[in-house]
Amino acid sequence: DKILHEMGLALPEASRPVGSYLPFVRAGDLVFISGQLPMRAGQLVAKGKVGLSVTLQEATEAARVALLNGLAQAVAAANGVEHIARFVRLGVFVNSAPGFTDQAKVANGASDLLTAIFGEAGRHARAAVGVNELPLDAAVEIEMIVQIRV
Repeated sequence: DKILHEMGLALPEASRPVGSYLPFVRAGDLVFISGQLPMRAGQLVAKGKVGLSVTLQEATEAARVALLNGLAQAVAAANGVEHIARFVRLGVFVNSAPGFTDQAKVANGASDLLTAIFGEAGRHARAAVGVNELPLDAAVEIEMIVQIRV
């Protein structure tokens, strides 16, 4: 929380699922975080196709917002940020216009923020995937796997 505060960021409240799923599932020392949209105060920060109605810069910021929402779930699952051991994997889905191929640059918004917050423990494996549609027409969705201290 101190690092987030120094960066001018705040951890949002962990959201409740809007469908028939759990926000996270814990399996041993791994926590699987369900897909997180770039929601801030109940509103999407970026809606539409990246490379068409959403710019690369807007999508990168949306990835950061979605990551913070995922981080809120991870902190809830771990019962505190101090119990997070490392981030294992990010899956970044980008609502891509035809011909848009900079999904990795969008995902870097989330990856770089995670590393800035957690240092080496924030470095992770990743998949950055272009998709045709996302829920609520979100520009980005992020899922993650986190290792916690048990």
